[in-house]
Formats: sequence, structure tokens, C-alpha cells
Amino acid sequence: MEASLTARDRVGIQDFVLLDTYTSETACLDNLRKRFHENLIYTYIGTLLVSVNPYKELDIYSKKQMDTYMGVNFFELPPHIYALADNAFRTMMSEFNNHFILISGESGAGKTEASKKILQFYAVSCPSTKVLNNVRDRLLLSNPVLEAFGNAKTLKNDNSSRFGKYMDIQFDHQGGAVGGHILSYLLEKSRVVHQNHGERNFHIFYQLVEGGEEDLLRWLGLERNCKHYRYLVQGNCAKVSSINDKSDWKTVRKALSVIDLSESDIENLFGIIASVLHMGNIKFEADARGYAMLNNNQEMQWLLGIPNQVLQQGLTHRKIEAKSEEVFSPFSVDHAVYARDALAKAIYGRTFSWLVNKINESLANMVSNKDSSRKTVIGLLDIYGFEVFSVNSFEQFCINYCNEKLQQLFIELTLKSEQEEYEMEGIEWEPVPYFNNKIICDLVEEKFRGIISLLDEECLRPGEATDLTFLEKMEDKIGGHPHFVTHKLADQKTRKTLKRGDFRLLHYAGEVTYCVVGFLDKNNDLLYRNGKEVMRQSKNAIIKHCFPSTEPDSKRRPETVVTQFKNSLVGLTEILMMKEPWYVRCIKPNEAKQPGHFDDVLVRHQVKYLGLMEHLRVRRAGFAYRRKYEVFLQRYKPLCPDTWPNWKGTAAEGVRCLIKHLGYKSDEYKMGRTKIFIRHPRTLFATEDAFQVCKHKLATRIQAKYKGYKVKGDYLKQREAVKWLLMLAGRCNGCERAIWELLLSEVTDLLICSRFIKGFMNRHQPACTDNSEYLAFVRHSYLTRLKENLPKTILEKDSWLTPPPILQEVTQTSALFKGKKENYPFSVCRPFADTRICKTTVPLKWTYMHKIDKTTYSVPVVKYDRNGFRPRLRQLIFTQEAAYLVEEAKIKQRIDYSSLKGVSVSNLSDNFLILHVTCDDSKQKGDLVLQCDFLFEALTKLSVIVNKQNCIHVVQGSVRFDIQPGREGFVDFKSGQESMVYRAKNGHLMVVSL
Repeated sequence: MEASLTARDRVGIQDFVLLDTYTSETACLDNLRKRFHENLIYTYIGTLLVSVNPYKELDIYSKKQMDTYMGVNFFELPPHIYALADNAFRTMMSEFNNHFILISGESGAGKTEASKKILQFYAVSCPSTKVLNNVRDRLLLSNPVLEAFGNAKTLKNDNSSRFGKYMDIQFDHQGGAVGGHILSYLLEKSRVVHQNHGERNFHIFYQLVEGGEEDLLRWLGLERNCKHYRYLVQGNCAKVSSINDKSDWKTVRKALSVIDLSESDIENLFGIIASVLHMGNIKFEADARGYAMLNNNQEMQWLLGIPNQVLQQGLTHRKIEAKSEEVFSPFSVDHAVYARDALAKAIYGRTFSWLVNKINESLANMVSNKDSSRKTVIGLLDIYGFEVFSVNSFEQFCINYCNEKLQQLFIELTLKSEQEEYEMEGIEWEPVPYFNNKIICDLVEEKFRGIISLLDEECLRPGEATDLTFLEKMEDKIGGHPHFVTHKLADQKTRKTLKRGDFRLLHYAGEVTYCVVGFLDKNNDLLYRNGKEVMRQSKNAIIKHCFPSTEPDSKRRPETVVTQFKNSLVGLTEILMMKEPWYVRCIKPNEAKQPGHFDDVLVRHQVKYLGLMEHLRVRRAGFAYRRKYEVFLQRYKPLCPDTWPNWKGTAAEGVRCLIKHLGYKSDEYKMGRTKIFIRHPRTLFATEDAFQVCKHKLATRIQAKYKGYKVKGDYLKQREAVKWLLMLAGRCNGCERAIWELLLSEVTDLLICSRFIKGFMNRHQPACTDNSEYLAFVRHSYLTRLKENLPKTILEKDSWLTPPPILQEVTQTSALFKGKKENYPFSVCRPFADTRICKTTVPLKWTYMHKIDKTTYSVPVVKYDRNGFRPRLRQLIFTQEAAYLVEEAKIKQRIDYSSLKGVSVSNLSDNFLILHVTCDDSKQKGDLVLQCDFLFEALTKLSVIVNKQNCIHVVQGSVRFDIQPGREGFVDFKSGQESMVYRAKNGHLMVVSL
């Protein structure tokens, strides 16, 4: 993380904790936007990961990327989901405790993809054996199966999870994935029988119809046309461009085999899916008395091998027990439709639970019971995010209640971990103001008075209970609650936004209005007793298992849906409280799923309801940055002469010495037992900026030392070789000695000639070991001759000796800048090169793509936009005909030398240049504002190519440039304490140099 601080102006801050204005929603939003537009979709809040869906493929999930993040300190590399997954894994292995990763966000924000990436990372990073690979495959392929049966297209997301999923991945003591277990929550069964416009049923139905083999469809009595099935056409979008049902069918078929389902199980499973489709096509007619009846329904023969007579009675009559007598009461058509749909939902819901259990059996079978105490787990919780639609019903109420509970847990665990760290380090804890949503959780779940209790009471009480009587009961019991309002209780202004059947809750994330219609029916989710009895006569083994004859047919009402959900949440909370938490917060940047589009209003809403600001306030808790002494000292020790290069004492003493040298004030930091705590981001930024300056100086010193060491080594080798030859010569008689001396002389001469010839052949190449001696000889020779042939008077300008090519550019640079630009003296010692970009990359690729004449010179530059002055990395390439501004081989602007009016640079020590071009047409691009680290070299090359020395102007103060015809901009130059580039309040680009 520290290494990236120097780029913070361009790509934002990698950790929200380091924002100075961390309490500002706008500042957080600006940071997210800045990073999103640079394709940096991940940002930290401490160890929490914020992920923004890019809606496009990014090359950041390769095997190489996984290897890069394995075993690396959490903040050492840019934020990534692999960093979080790896650190959770390594912490689990080192501390031998259990962890969980909570992935949340609204539909379409990328929760399911995040879960997949984590699983894929563990599949690659964990130890590998044949058994472990089998476990890995089952863990990975459980995803497409659960997606097929539990995901569907909604208005917001083409692959929306319509159930909550918690998956435990079990690891052995060596870090191998040895098994897993899945819990599912609140499958949206109502989708089986009803879909809103623009939505689909669960994927598996369409996959079977579109991708199933002809023989299979014939055996199931299905046609390859989704429009023939009532349960698939209500949303009017059976076909979706982003979904390939045929391809997904093949993936699911393969996955079902890998997770160890037998062929008979697979056949029975598809038989159930087909039966649900057939059941939706059953039609009822009213007889003379108005009761429902079935006439010649061909669909009946395909329904799970149940006798027609039994099925017909089960769908058109209700069984009532009166004392010892059984009576069958006929349904009206409406009641029959309700009973049919209730049965279809029950079949699908129980089959989904059976499938989850089969997957768990498959994963559990791989775990050896031996050494079970040595297993640890990482849980993945992929659960629905906070939902707010135009019409919100029972499902949204349950989902948002779930989010309230998780937010409560989230804040509790975060506060707890922060307090524990402070106590462990001996730092005084500073209370943090935050919104405690316990008041909302109590409003929903409090015994006898909460909304859940009131809903259950209304569902279970005798008499005519309706949705409206439930609303009236809430108004009576909780009408005075500050987070609850209805049309009846609202003031005149609020009443206009509420219908008579609505109630509104003020959640921690904001207000949500719920329509009470359907609450009782959905909460009851009644399945008539004889419906269960009908299912028990099925020949389908899965249905027999899902509707066992041992299931008690108690006359007591079963638990309602919301109570079951509440109890499952309690169980989930208990599971999570026993594990160490990690968080991924997923954000959807826009509703249209467009890459590159950032909707401020939408993202601001998500930042609020995901509790990011609450977490940030808790995470800051007075100190923006904390690091172990060893890590801090290792990075910043070059800044203090007492700690560089090696500190002899303890790391804590070294850090104390370092910050004393840096001049930290007492209120800017605290020293813990193992970590340093820094209060303000600006303190860290100043330290990091100083380190970046120091790093370049150190690199120069190290480079010089290495060169000296290498040259000295070469010299010593040559000296040893000469001594050896002389020694041999000394052992010989007079004749032999003469021969050895002659041989030594010839060898020496040969070596000198060889180096000279090699240098001559490479004289036009950039300075290197092959030509350095030759170029030094040329310079020395020229200066010696110049000394003997100096002009007699200063008026004899034409009598100067012509310099060799190696010195011509130097003299040209001197004529252009000597005495005019402050940093010219520092450029004299830097040799010029033919290019500053690798020839095997951009220039060659660029020349080949655009069929343009040979590149004369190329150099990386930073181009500043004419409007807004946003910096962009580019390449500046000179040919004999024109100059080109290039981005990865794509030409952004061509400047013919004939249209180049001039070049402006300041007299200060910055490295900015402004290319002024002829701009007569409004469609033409205007002048270029560039920043180049090799300014003197680039401008000298340009002046040589265009053969115009007078086109380069060194100016003071400001430079005016043309944005386009009739519009102008300004670049202001001044000296200051540190180098900065920013847009000033007057709209000018301000360049401050040292």
C-alpha cells in the first residue's frame, strides 16, 4: 500500500482509512470514482474490501496474479480479493482458528463472482493430491449446480441468487481443502409459480428445455419451446442475450456427475423439474356448482408417476378431519389454482433442500474422520443485499431484516476487534460515535411486540385474518415507534407518499416502504395435508424422500416462514460469532450494466446502506495507520542516518529513533507494544514522499558503487592475467623470455585493438560497455585538438573545430538551454540515448501497425488534458516527417513539423513542455501540454530533426496555449518547497518546482 502513495493524485487512495476527510461521503465517493475510472475496482477500509463491479473482463484474475498474492503481506500489494483470501487463509493456518468471509451487496453488484474468485484462489493455492483435487472439483462445481437451481434473471441482475448461501470450506493442518458444508437460507419459492415482467424462473427450467437431449425431453414429455409452459412465460423474457442456456446445461450435467449424484438420482431430479412445468399447465374448470374439476388434462400422465385419480382428487379437494371422520371438501377454481401452486412451490423447495444435502454428503464423504480435531474452516457467506424496489413485499422484508441483523453483527465484531487491538497494544480506546441499529432489530423481532410476532399472531388466530387486519394490529401495537409509519399514522406531507396498504420502516440504510398485500399468504406458505399424502404415492425416489411417510401430520400449524427464517438467522449469527470475520462489500456502479459508467446517486446510496461510513469511522478510531515496528522500520530506515543501513537495537527503539529524526509531533503518533499508530494520513504521506526522494538518491549511490566494484573487478582480473604471463616469462631462459614478452605485448595490443574496433562499430549506439572506451577516446581526442586550435579572438566564430557526433547534440543542448533553464547543469552528466522506450515493445509494434517511416526517437511522457488537466501516460515518438502522441500503439495525435509553431518551456527546474501547433479548424486538436523526464534530450532531438533551433522558447511566469480555435488555456510556473502539479482556482494548470 505504501508504495502506491506516490500515485495517489491520479488513482486515488488504496485505503479509505488514509483519507483526511474520512467523515465525508463525497470524499469517499470521489475516491471510488477515481479508482473505478482507472479500472482499479478494489479499495480497502482497513481489512474490509470494497469491490465495484466493472461490468467487463479485467486481466487481474490469472494464475500469475494468484501466485503474486500468495504469502504476501496484506498491504504490500494493491487491493485485491486474492489478498483478502490469502490473508484469511494464512491467519487461519498460523493462529489455528476459524474464519468467515461475508460477501454482501445488492443484486448485480458481483457477490456471486466474488465468491467464485475466492473458491478458485483456494483451489489453486492449497496443497494438491488426488483426493484433495477431488474435493476441490466438487467445491468448485457445486457453484454451477446451486446457481442453476437457486439463481434467476431479475430486473437488476441476469444471474441473481434467490437464496442465501453459507459455505464452510474445511482445511486440514497442512492447509489442504478436505471438505465442505453448505447452508441455504430463504429460497424464493414464489418465483416458481410467478415472475414479474422482465424476470425469469430459476435457470434450470430453461436449461432443461433449451439444452436437454431429444431423448430426455421425449421421456419427460417436454417440447423444446419455453413459451409452451405457463410457469416460464409470465415475465415475457424466456430468452436473454447474456445467458447461454444450452452451454450452461452441459456444465450442470457434468457438475451433477462430479458431485457424486447417481444416474438414477439425476433422472429423478430432471423428472421433478419437468413435473413442475407440467403442473403449471394444468387447467381447472368450474362445474355446475362452481367447484373446480379437471377435464382431459394430458399433463397428468407426466406428474411423478402418481395415479391420475389420486392426483385429481388431491388438486381439487381438501381433506378435513372431524373427530374420527374424514371429509373431502371441494375447491373452487381459485382455491384449486392456489393448491396447485402451493404444491409446485413445496416440491421445488424441498427438492432444492435435498440437492443441498446431497452436495454436503458428497463433500463430507471426502473428509477422513481421523484427526477431525485438526481441521479448521473458512466460511463464505454470500447473502442477499439490502433490497429496495418500487413495490416491496414479504421477501424484501425478510431480506432487509437479515441485513439489519448482519449490520448489527458487523459493527459489534468490528468494534470488538478494534478495541481488542488497542488493548493488546496498550493504546487508550477512544469511543466512536456510530448508529446502533439494535432499535430496528428489536422493532422487527422483539417477542410479543415485534413485527414478526404480530404477523405470526395474525396468521394463526381464528377468524377472518387479512393483510389489512395485520396492518391495523401493527398500528395499534407499535404505532408510536420512531422507525415505523403508515398512511394512517403519517403527517399530511408523508401521507402523500404512502398508500393505505403500505407501512414504512426506517432501516439503518434508509427508508423502505412495504406493501402489506400477500404478507399473510406468503408467511403461512400452506400446503394442504392431502397434498403431502398425494406426493407420498409418487414413484420418484427423491419425492418420496422429500415427503416421507414418517413426517408427522400434526394438527398443529407448522412454523411460519418468517419464524423459520428468524431462527435460521439466530443459528447463522451463532456460527459467525465463533469465527474471525473478513468482509467484502460489493457495489453496483450503474443500473444499465455499462462498463465505465459511474452513477454517483446510486453508488452513494449503496455506500450508505452497506454501512461503509460507519465501518470507516470505527476503523479510524483516532488513528489512520498502524504497522508492526519491523515492517515500518524496514521500509523507512533510509530516512535516518542512525537507522541506515542496519539498526542494531530492537525494532521499537529503531522506530523511536527514526520518528525523532523525522520530527513527528507527540500528538501525531502513539507507540504500542508491537506497532506504531499514526493519527493523520498527511503524516504518513509526508514520510512516504520523503522516502521516494531518498530512494532515488540511494539507487544512484548503489548504482555507482556497483559500477565501481565491477570495473575494479575487471581491472584485478586483467592485472592477475598479466602477472601470470610475466611469471611464466620469468621462469624461462633468455630466448623463451623474449618470446613471452613479445607474445604478451601482442596479446595486449590485440585486446586494445579489439576493444577499439568494437567501440567504433557501436559508436552510434547508446553508451554501453562495448563503446564506452572508444567514445571516451573520441571526446579526449577532440578536446585535445580543440585546446591546440582555439580561436585567437571571440569574433572568429567559424574557426571552431567541428565536434564529433557524440558531442554535437551536447553543444546543441548547451546553445538552447545553458544559462536559461535552472536544471540544465544537472543534465550535462546524463548521456543521450536514441530511445527511452524498449524497442521491442511500442515503437516497433507501432511502426508495423501504422506502416510509418522509421522511428528516430521515442520517450515516455505524461500528457495533461486541455480541459481539466487530467494526467494520462503516453509515448512521444519522433520520425523524420512528424511527431506522434501514442497510447499503446494507438495514435492519439499527429503533429506535422510544418504545423509546429514552436515549443515553450519554463526557466525553472520543472520538466514541462508545451507544443504549439497550427489550429485553424475546430475539429483539430490544439496544443499539447506534456511532462517529460528527459526534457533536454527530447527537445535537442526535436531541434535536430526539424532543424530549427529558434523554435524552442524558454519563458518566465506563464505560458498561454490554444485549447481549440477561440479558446485558450494557461500553464503557470513557480518555485516552491516541494514539486506539485495541480489545477489552480483560476482554472490554470499550476506547476510548482523546487
